[in-house]
Amino acid sequence: MALAIVLVLMVVGSVVFHFWSPWWLTPLASNWGAMDDTIMITFWVTGFVFIAVNLFIAYCVVKFRHSPGRKSAYEPENNKLESWLTILTAIGVFVMLAPGLVVYTDFIRVPKDAVIIEAVGQQWQWSYRYPGKDGALGKADNRHVTFENPLGIDPDDPWGEDDVVVVGAPAHIELDQPIKFNLRSKDVLHDFYVPQFRAKMDLVPGLVSYFWMTPTVAGTYEVMCAELCGVGHYNMRSSIVVDKKADYRKWLSKQTTFAQSQGREALGGDPVERGLLLTQQNGCIACHSLDGRSGVGPTWKGMYGSTGTLTDGTTTVADDAYLVESITNPGAKIREGYAPLMAAYPFSEDDLEAILAYFITLSE
Repeated sequence: MALAIVLVLMVVGSVVFHFWSPWWLTPLASNWGAMDDTIMITFWVTGFVFIAVNLFIAYCVVKFRHSPGRKSAYEPENNKLESWLTILTAIGVFVMLAPGLVVYTDFIRVPKDAVIIEAVGQQWQWSYRYPGKDGALGKADNRHVTFENPLGIDPDDPWGEDDVVVVGAPAHIELDQPIKFNLRSKDVLHDFYVPQFRAKMDLVPGLVSYFWMTPTVAGTYEVMCAELCGVGHYNMRSSIVVDKKADYRKWLSKQTTFAQSQGREALGGDPVERGLLLTQQNGCIACHSLDGRSGVGPTWKGMYGSTGTLTDGTTTVADDAYLVESITNPGAKIREGYAPLMAAYPFSEDDLEAILAYFITLSE
Protein backbone atom coordinates (compact mmCIF):
# COMPACT_ATOMS: atom_id res chain seq x y z
CA MET A 1 0.00 0.00 0.00
CA ALA A 2 2.86 2.40 0.83
CA LEU A 3 4.36 1.88 -2.64
CA ALA A 4 1.01 2.68 -4.29
CA ILE A 5 0.77 5.94 -2.30
CA VAL A 6 4.32 6.92 -3.29
CA LEU A 7 3.58 6.29 -6.98
CA VAL A 8 0.39 8.39 -6.87
CA LEU A 9 2.17 11.24 -5.06
CA MET A 10 5.00 11.12 -7.64
CA VAL A 11 2.48 11.45 -10.48
CA VAL A 12 0.62 14.32 -8.81
CA GLY A 13 3.85 16.11 -7.95
CA SER A 14 5.16 15.78 -11.52
CA VAL A 15 1.96 17.21 -13.00
CA VAL A 16 1.90 20.11 -10.52
CA PHE A 17 5.58 20.89 -11.21
CA HIS A 18 4.95 20.84 -14.96
CA PHE A 19 2.29 23.57 -14.78
CA TRP A 20 3.95 25.63 -12.03
CA SER A 21 7.51 25.27 -13.30
CA PRO A 22 9.49 28.51 -13.85
CA TRP A 23 11.39 26.85 -16.72
CA TRP A 24 8.94 27.58 -19.50
CA LEU A 25 10.37 28.30 -22.94
CA THR A 26 11.18 31.92 -23.70
CA PRO A 27 10.17 33.51 -27.05
CA LEU A 28 13.64 34.68 -28.12
CA ALA A 29 13.43 33.51 -31.73
CA SER A 30 10.25 34.28 -33.63
CA ASN A 31 10.33 31.38 -36.06
CA TRP A 32 10.61 28.64 -33.45
CA GLY A 33 6.97 28.61 -32.33
CA ALA A 34 6.52 25.34 -34.21
CA MET A 35 9.58 23.92 -32.46
CA ASP A 36 8.13 24.83 -29.06
CA ASP A 37 4.80 23.26 -30.06
CA THR A 38 6.62 20.07 -31.01
CA ILE A 39 8.30 19.95 -27.63
CA MET A 40 4.94 20.42 -25.93
CA ILE A 41 3.42 17.59 -28.01
CA THR A 42 6.24 15.35 -26.81
CA PHE A 43 5.53 16.43 -23.22
CA TRP A 44 1.82 15.59 -23.58
CA VAL A 45 2.41 12.17 -25.17
CA THR A 46 5.16 11.06 -22.80
CA GLY A 47 3.35 12.69 -19.87
CA PHE A 48 0.17 10.73 -20.62
CA VAL A 49 2.16 7.48 -20.80
CA PHE A 50 4.02 8.35 -17.59
CA ILE A 51 0.78 9.01 -15.71
CA ALA A 52 -1.03 5.97 -17.14
CA VAL A 53 1.80 3.51 -16.44
CA ASN A 54 2.45 4.66 -12.88
CA LEU A 55 -1.22 4.82 -11.92
CA PHE A 56 -1.70 1.36 -13.43
CA ILE A 57 1.20 0.05 -11.37
CA ALA A 58 -0.29 1.64 -8.24
CA TYR A 59 -3.66 0.03 -9.08
CA CYS A 60 -2.03 -3.38 -9.53
CA VAL A 61 -0.11 -3.06 -6.26
CA VAL A 62 -3.40 -2.56 -4.41
CA LYS A 63 -5.67 -4.80 -6.49
CA PHE A 64 -3.37 -7.79 -6.64
CA ARG A 65 -1.61 -7.50 -3.31
CA HIS A 66 -0.89 -10.73 -1.51
CA SER A 67 -3.68 -12.13 0.65
CA PRO A 68 -4.32 -15.60 2.12
CA GLY A 69 -6.03 -17.99 -0.28
CA ARG A 70 -5.52 -15.89 -3.41
CA LYS A 71 -4.01 -17.73 -6.38
CA SER A 72 -2.26 -16.32 -9.41
CA ALA A 73 -3.99 -16.57 -12.79
CA TYR A 74 -1.80 -17.89 -15.62
CA GLU A 75 -2.35 -16.04 -18.88
CA PRO A 76 0.75 -16.32 -21.14
CA GLU A 77 -0.75 -14.33 -24.04
CA ASN A 78 -3.44 -11.74 -24.64
CA ASN A 79 -3.62 -10.97 -28.35
CA LYS A 80 -6.25 -8.26 -27.96
CA LEU A 81 -4.19 -6.38 -25.37
CA GLU A 82 -0.98 -6.73 -27.38
CA SER A 83 -2.71 -5.43 -30.53
CA TRP A 84 -4.02 -2.35 -28.73
CA LEU A 85 -0.63 -1.66 -27.15
CA THR A 86 1.05 -1.91 -30.57
CA ILE A 87 -1.47 0.43 -32.20
CA LEU A 88 -1.37 3.02 -29.41
CA THR A 89 2.43 2.95 -29.29
CA ALA A 90 2.65 3.46 -33.06
CA ILE A 91 0.23 6.40 -32.86
CA GLY A 92 2.22 7.94 -30.01
CA VAL A 93 5.52 7.61 -31.88
CA PHE A 94 3.98 9.08 -35.05
CA VAL A 95 2.48 12.04 -33.14
CA MET A 96 5.91 12.80 -31.61
CA LEU A 97 8.03 12.37 -34.75
CA ALA A 98 5.87 13.72 -37.59
CA PRO A 99 5.84 17.37 -36.39
CA GLY A 100 9.63 17.24 -36.24
CA LEU A 101 9.77 16.76 -40.02
CA VAL A 102 7.74 19.94 -40.49
CA VAL A 103 9.92 21.86 -38.03
CA TYR A 104 13.17 20.68 -39.64
CA THR A 105 11.90 21.76 -43.06
CA ASP A 106 11.38 25.25 -41.65
CA PHE A 107 14.75 25.02 -39.90
CA ILE A 108 16.56 24.89 -43.25
CA ARG A 109 14.16 26.92 -45.45
CA VAL A 110 15.96 30.26 -45.33
CA PRO A 111 14.02 33.50 -46.01
CA LYS A 112 15.24 35.56 -48.96
CA ASP A 113 15.96 38.59 -46.77
CA ALA A 114 18.18 36.66 -44.33
CA VAL A 115 21.66 38.03 -43.62
CA ILE A 116 24.40 35.41 -43.91
CA ILE A 117 26.89 35.11 -41.06
CA GLU A 118 29.55 32.42 -40.86
CA ALA A 119 30.47 30.79 -37.55
CA VAL A 120 33.78 28.92 -37.59
CA GLY A 121 34.69 26.40 -34.90
CA GLN A 122 38.16 25.30 -33.91
CA GLN A 123 39.67 23.72 -30.80
CA TRP A 124 38.50 25.52 -28.68
CA GLN A 125 37.21 28.82 -29.95
CA TRP A 126 34.43 30.39 -32.01
CA SER A 127 35.09 32.96 -34.72
CA TYR A 128 32.72 34.76 -37.09
CA ARG A 129 32.66 36.28 -40.58
CA TYR A 130 30.22 38.86 -41.92
CA PRO A 131 29.63 40.02 -45.50
CA GLY A 132 31.00 43.46 -46.28
CA LYS A 133 29.45 46.22 -48.37
CA ASP A 134 29.00 43.85 -51.31
CA GLY A 135 26.58 41.78 -49.18
CA ALA A 136 28.26 38.46 -49.99
CA LEU A 137 30.84 36.26 -48.31
CA GLY A 138 33.97 35.38 -50.23
CA LYS A 139 35.23 31.83 -50.72
CA ALA A 140 37.00 30.15 -47.83
CA ASP A 141 38.93 26.92 -47.46
CA ASN A 142 40.96 25.45 -44.63
CA ARG A 143 43.89 25.13 -47.03
CA HIS A 144 44.23 28.92 -46.90
CA VAL A 145 44.47 29.06 -43.09
CA THR A 146 47.61 30.83 -41.85
CA PHE A 147 48.53 32.93 -38.81
CA GLU A 148 47.49 36.04 -40.75
CA ASN A 149 44.40 34.37 -42.26
CA PRO A 150 42.87 32.33 -39.41
CA LEU A 151 39.52 31.75 -41.17
CA GLY A 152 41.04 30.54 -44.44
CA ILE A 153 39.49 33.23 -46.66
CA ASP A 154 40.60 32.86 -50.29
CA PRO A 155 43.04 35.75 -50.86
CA ASP A 156 42.37 35.63 -54.62
CA ASP A 157 38.61 36.04 -54.31
CA PRO A 158 37.67 39.75 -54.57
CA TRP A 159 34.34 39.05 -52.86
CA GLY A 160 36.19 38.23 -49.64
CA GLU A 161 38.28 41.39 -49.34
CA ASP A 162 35.57 43.34 -47.51
CA ASP A 163 34.41 40.42 -45.35
CA VAL A 164 34.35 41.39 -41.68
CA VAL A 165 36.43 39.04 -39.51
CA VAL A 166 35.72 38.57 -35.79
CA VAL A 167 38.16 36.12 -34.17
CA GLY A 168 37.77 34.96 -30.57
CA ALA A 169 35.28 37.72 -29.71
CA PRO A 170 31.48 37.85 -29.28
CA ALA A 171 29.28 37.93 -32.35
CA HIS A 172 26.64 40.60 -32.86
CA ILE A 173 23.38 40.21 -34.77
CA GLU A 174 20.52 42.59 -35.52
CA LEU A 175 17.22 42.42 -33.66
CA ASP A 176 14.24 41.17 -35.75
CA GLN A 177 16.51 40.45 -38.72
CA PRO A 178 16.45 36.89 -40.14
CA ILE A 179 19.94 35.40 -39.86
CA LYS A 180 21.38 32.45 -41.74
CA PHE A 181 24.33 30.89 -39.93
CA ASN A 182 26.78 29.11 -42.19
CA LEU A 183 28.77 26.70 -40.02
CA ARG A 184 32.31 25.51 -40.76
CA SER A 185 34.94 23.60 -38.75
CA LYS A 186 38.70 24.02 -39.03
CA ASP A 187 39.62 20.75 -37.33
CA VAL A 188 37.18 18.28 -35.72
CA LEU A 189 33.45 17.87 -35.15
CA HIS A 190 31.84 20.75 -33.27
CA ASP A 191 28.23 21.80 -32.67
CA PHE A 192 26.99 25.40 -32.67
CA TYR A 193 24.40 25.67 -29.89
CA VAL A 194 22.52 28.66 -28.49
CA PRO A 195 20.07 27.19 -25.94
CA GLN A 196 17.79 30.23 -25.73
CA PHE A 197 17.28 30.18 -29.51
CA ARG A 198 16.53 26.42 -29.52
CA ALA A 199 19.02 26.26 -32.37
CA LYS A 200 21.92 23.85 -32.81
CA MET A 201 23.71 22.25 -35.72
CA ASP A 202 26.82 20.12 -36.19
CA LEU A 203 29.96 21.47 -37.85
CA VAL A 204 31.52 18.72 -39.97
CA PRO A 205 35.07 19.19 -41.30
CA GLY A 206 34.98 19.62 -45.07
CA LEU A 207 31.29 20.59 -45.16
CA VAL A 208 29.27 23.77 -44.65
CA SER A 209 26.09 23.22 -42.63
CA TYR A 210 23.56 25.91 -41.82
CA PHE A 211 20.35 26.96 -40.07
CA TRP A 212 18.42 30.19 -39.72
CA MET A 213 16.66 32.09 -36.97
CA THR A 214 15.21 35.52 -36.20
CA PRO A 215 16.12 37.03 -32.79
CA THR A 216 13.22 38.86 -31.17
CA VAL A 217 14.63 39.92 -27.78
CA ALA A 218 17.77 42.05 -27.36
CA GLY A 219 20.41 40.75 -24.99
CA THR A 220 23.53 38.63 -24.71
CA TYR A 221 23.27 34.86 -25.13
CA GLU A 222 25.85 32.14 -24.66
CA VAL A 223 27.19 30.07 -27.53
CA MET A 224 28.36 26.58 -26.60
CA CYS A 225 29.85 23.61 -28.37
CA ALA A 226 27.48 20.65 -27.99
CA GLU A 227 29.78 18.05 -29.57
CA LEU A 228 32.70 16.56 -27.63
CA CYS A 229 35.74 17.99 -29.39
CA GLY A 230 38.70 17.37 -27.05
CA VAL A 231 39.98 18.22 -23.59
CA GLY A 232 39.01 21.88 -23.94
CA HIS A 233 35.45 21.14 -25.07
CA TYR A 234 33.92 22.49 -21.84
CA ASN A 235 35.74 25.79 -22.37
CA MET A 236 34.61 26.32 -25.99
CA ARG A 237 32.21 29.16 -25.35
CA SER A 238 31.34 32.46 -26.94
CA SER A 239 28.52 34.98 -26.89
CA ILE A 240 25.98 36.40 -29.31
CA VAL A 241 24.81 39.93 -28.67
CA VAL A 242 21.42 40.83 -30.13
CA ASP A 243 21.51 44.57 -30.84
CA LYS A 244 18.98 47.08 -32.04
CA LYS A 245 19.60 48.19 -35.61
CA ALA A 246 21.51 51.38 -34.79
CA ASP A 247 23.75 49.66 -32.23
CA TYR A 248 24.44 46.79 -34.60
CA ARG A 249 25.42 49.12 -37.45
CA LYS A 250 27.71 51.07 -35.12
CA TRP A 251 29.43 47.89 -33.91
CA LEU A 252 29.83 46.51 -37.44
CA SER A 253 31.43 49.73 -38.70
CA LYS A 254 34.22 49.37 -36.12
CA GLN A 255 35.22 45.83 -37.12
CA THR A 256 38.23 44.85 -39.23
CA THR A 257 37.81 43.57 -42.78
CA PHE A 258 39.84 40.74 -44.25
CA ALA A 259 41.81 43.14 -46.46
CA GLN A 260 42.67 45.32 -43.47
CA SER A 261 43.81 42.31 -41.43
CA GLN A 262 46.47 41.25 -43.91
CA GLY A 263 50.09 42.26 -43.44
CA ARG A 264 52.07 43.32 -40.37
CA GLU A 265 51.01 46.94 -40.71
CA ALA A 266 47.37 45.86 -40.53
CA LEU A 267 47.96 44.42 -37.08
CA GLY A 268 48.50 47.93 -35.79
CA GLY A 269 51.52 50.02 -34.89
CA ASP A 270 50.76 49.62 -31.19
CA PRO A 271 52.52 46.43 -29.98
CA VAL A 272 49.85 45.81 -27.34
CA GLU A 273 47.15 45.91 -30.01
CA ARG A 274 49.21 43.59 -32.20
CA GLY A 275 49.72 41.19 -29.31
CA LEU A 276 46.00 41.09 -28.59
CA LEU A 277 45.15 40.39 -32.23
CA LEU A 278 47.82 37.71 -32.53
CA THR A 279 46.51 35.83 -29.49
CA GLN A 280 42.95 36.08 -30.79
CA GLN A 281 43.84 34.93 -34.29
CA ASN A 282 45.76 31.91 -33.04
CA GLY A 283 43.13 30.71 -30.59
CA CYS A 284 45.22 31.32 -27.46
CA ILE A 285 42.33 32.68 -25.41
CA ALA A 286 40.40 29.47 -25.99
CA CYS A 287 42.65 27.77 -23.43
CA HIS A 288 43.92 30.70 -21.34
CA SER A 289 41.36 32.90 -19.61
CA LEU A 290 41.81 36.64 -19.15
CA ASP A 291 39.79 36.95 -15.93
CA GLY A 292 41.61 34.65 -13.51
CA ARG A 293 39.54 31.53 -14.14
CA SER A 294 41.32 28.24 -14.60
CA GLY A 295 41.08 26.70 -18.07
CA VAL A 296 42.92 24.16 -20.17
CA GLY A 297 46.02 26.26 -19.47
CA PRO A 298 46.91 28.81 -16.77
CA THR A 299 45.08 32.11 -16.76
CA TRP A 300 46.94 35.05 -18.26
CA LYS A 301 45.58 37.50 -15.73
CA GLY A 302 48.43 38.42 -13.41
CA MET A 303 50.75 35.81 -14.92
CA TYR A 304 53.52 38.18 -16.04
CA GLY A 305 56.07 38.45 -13.25
CA SER A 306 54.32 35.89 -11.06
CA THR A 307 56.03 32.91 -9.43
CA GLY A 308 54.67 29.46 -10.16
CA THR A 309 55.44 25.84 -9.33
CA LEU A 310 56.35 23.43 -12.12
CA THR A 311 55.49 19.74 -12.39
CA ASP A 312 58.99 18.80 -11.23
CA GLY A 313 58.53 20.74 -7.99
CA THR A 314 60.76 23.68 -8.88
CA THR A 315 59.55 27.26 -9.05
CA THR A 316 59.99 29.79 -11.80
CA VAL A 317 59.17 33.41 -12.49
CA ALA A 318 57.02 34.21 -15.52
CA ASP A 319 59.46 36.68 -17.04
CA ASP A 320 60.15 37.36 -20.71
CA ALA A 321 62.42 34.36 -21.16
CA TYR A 322 59.99 31.94 -19.50
CA LEU A 323 57.00 33.16 -21.51
CA VAL A 324 58.88 33.04 -24.82
CA GLU A 325 60.02 29.50 -24.04
CA SER A 326 56.47 28.51 -23.06
CA ILE A 327 55.22 29.72 -26.46
CA THR A 328 57.95 28.31 -28.68
CA ASN A 329 58.72 25.16 -26.64
CA PRO A 330 55.71 24.64 -24.35
CA GLY A 331 56.78 21.18 -23.16
CA ALA A 332 60.00 22.43 -21.55
CA LYS A 333 58.44 23.77 -18.34
CA ILE A 334 54.88 22.76 -17.41
CA ARG A 335 53.00 24.55 -14.65
CA GLU A 336 51.80 22.29 -11.86
CA GLY A 337 48.21 21.15 -12.32
CA TYR A 338 48.19 21.37 -16.12
CA ALA A 339 48.73 18.75 -18.82
CA PRO A 340 51.35 19.16 -21.60
CA LEU A 341 48.78 19.79 -24.34
CA MET A 342 49.97 23.02 -25.94
CA ALA A 343 51.54 22.96 -29.39
CA ALA A 344 54.58 25.07 -30.27
CA TYR A 345 53.89 28.37 -32.07
CA PRO A 346 56.63 29.61 -34.44
CA PHE A 347 56.06 33.33 -33.95
CA SER A 348 58.60 35.81 -35.24
CA GLU A 349 60.64 37.88 -32.79
CA ASP A 350 58.47 40.92 -33.52
CA ASP A 351 55.32 38.90 -32.85
CA LEU A 352 56.73 37.58 -29.56
CA GLU A 353 57.60 41.10 -28.44
CA ALA A 354 54.04 42.21 -29.20
CA ILE A 355 52.57 39.28 -27.26
CA LEU A 356 54.82 40.05 -24.27
CA ALA A 357 53.69 43.69 -24.38
CA TYR A 358 50.10 42.46 -24.23
CA PHE A 359 50.97 40.08 -21.35
CA ILE A 360 52.29 43.01 -19.32
CA THR A 361 48.97 44.87 -19.60
CA LEU A 362 47.16 41.85 -18.10
CA SER A 363 49.24 42.16 -14.93
CA GLU A 364 48.70 45.86 -14.34
